[in-house]
Amino acid sequence: MKDRARGVFVTGTDTGVGKTVVAAALIRALARAGFAVAGMKPVASGAAATPAGLRSADALALIAAANVRAPYASVNPYCFAPPIAPHIAAREAGVAIGIAQVQESFAALARCCDYVVVEGVGGWATPIGAGSTMGDVAAALALPVVLVVGLRLGCLNHAFLTARVLAADGARLAGWVGNSITPDFERKAANIAELELLLQEPAAMIVSYASQLPEALELPPAALARLLGVT
Repeated sequence: MKDRARGVFVTGTDTGVGKTVVAAALIRALARAGFAVAGMKPVASGAAATPAGLRSADALALIAAANVRAPYASVNPYCFAPPIAPHIAAREAGVAIGIAQVQESFAALARCCDYVVVEGVGGWATPIGAGSTMGDVAAALALPVVLVVGLRLGCLNHAFLTARVLAADGARLAGWVGNSITPDFERKAANIAELELLLQEPAAMIVSYASQLPEALELPPAALARLLGVT
């Protein structure tokens, strides 16, 4: 049994930039490398009602990618129906999102895994309650961060601001992935070159527009090695 799994926190430059796609690919790549791995979505909004309770499509995608079966409540301890900012959804539901509860759920996964891939909600500074953000969750879990940059107009500003806040918060950036979320992004190559200058390192991977489903992206060994040092 593991006292603490190794892991990584996947954040994005915004909501809808493909964090789940990248997180699921990380999970599958780690599993192919021979590790016991689970995913975690600590907070999710925009969930569907099922006979078993509210279920987040993002959390279910992470569960499907993993090779360790875990209770849904451990993977996604805070789940809300409306597709709105999570702290507003939590307030409407009369729930306080507790970082300590997230830590407990992570610890439960860590006991049966080599790696836990944790996907945030929204971006790094997305509020989850009074004075708390997703960045505080990542800090409490003490995980390195993979930044998913949505390749679209505005990505230079979004990526640079996110990187500055990550550094100010003392987070360790393990690397970044560029995700082609729009099919007609003008000057894509030039923007990627600018991102490499702003973030001071090359992308671990550029995801094509055709790989936007969580089950569609395969992370090559070189990208896994760059992000997590796994060979």
